[in-house]
Amino acid sequence: MKITRVEAIPFAIPYRKPLKFASGEVHVAEHVLVRVTTDDGVVGVAEAPPRPFTYGETQVGIVAVIDTIFAGQVVGLDLMEREQIHTRLSRTIGNPTAKSALDMAIWDALGQSLGYSVTELLGGYTDRMHVSHMLGFDEPAAMVAEAERMRDTYGITTFKVKVGRHPYRLDTAVVRALREGLGDEVELYVDGNRGWSASESARAMAEMADLGLTFAEELCPADDVLGRRWLVQQLDVPFIADESVVTPAEVTREVLGGSATAISIKTARTGFTTSRRVHHLAEGLGVELVMGNQIDGQLGSLCSVAFGAAFELTSRRAGELSNFLDMTDDLLADPLEIHGGQLVARSGPGLGAVIDPDKLARYRQD
Repeated sequence: MKITRVEAIPFAIPYRKPLKFASGEVHVAEHVLVRVTTDDGVVGVAEAPPRPFTYGETQVGIVAVIDTIFAGQVVGLDLMEREQIHTRLSRTIGNPTAKSALDMAIWDALGQSLGYSVTELLGGYTDRMHVSHMLGFDEPAAMVAEAERMRDTYGITTFKVKVGRHPYRLDTAVVRALREGLGDEVELYVDGNRGWSASESARAMAEMADLGLTFAEELCPADDVLGRRWLVQQLDVPFIADESVVTPAEVTREVLGGSATAISIKTARTGFTTSRRVHHLAEGLGVELVMGNQIDGQLGSLCSVAFGAAFELTSRRAGELSNFLDMTDDLLADPLEIHGGQLVARSGPGLGAVIDPDKLARYRQD
């Protein structure tokens, strides 16, 4: 089970419509397919979605760091030497999605080699998760229509609403329209992507106090240390830290410092190895977890549900697993399907992901 080859293949697939939010917008999935091959001929795969406006990574940068640094550090190691692999990757600062995709491809290869699914290797709590759909900026009527389509077509009844615009009432009007249009049986929470100040966030949350929100996420920057702490202390819903908690140390600082009361795990930025550390840390601290979405494709969403289904704590809440529905195509030979508001983790060895070679040939950029 020794690693003999690592590949980083850039590809690009357009979205049907751009996803817009406070820190940026995405029109094309310019991602990187990572493949890890072993001496037994097993090939593990994962997907790296660069988000330069959040983590500073680009598609070109991810390919470069994997090809010139990470590949040489892991080739020759056994798949079971996961801590050695983690230590070697950690020597390089930053590059979270590049590291995470390599980590997850290794776990996929390990599962295939041992004959177990990644979900089983991680914990095996369940085989599925309820799905939350992320709604980007648009007019209120358009966002209500999208939510209704997701509910009626896929059975999704949990929605994460992007907020953080100015004036903030643009977004409070949307959330109110969603609640009035969808009714009380639908779960809503908001994500500001650091777009508001602490005071704007407080005013917006006060105006939405009657809308039954479940969470508020990253409404203001974590670097506004005192302002964010002041905001979190007055909220009556859990405050999710997301892009401010890329490492377990950042989770500890945000939670113990009173700047967050819940955590978003994104396998796209912490892989399986570090996501497991974050999960155990959150469990010990007694904070809620949500499986987040980095505007992942189907392979990335498959990684998210594989991890989320492995643990009781992450499977309690709906995971953000549906934004691949906005893409015009994907690389998987057997596309994911959401039924009854749920996405099932695949039961075969590893992740159960098979890449369609024709689609890869069509969309690859190298």
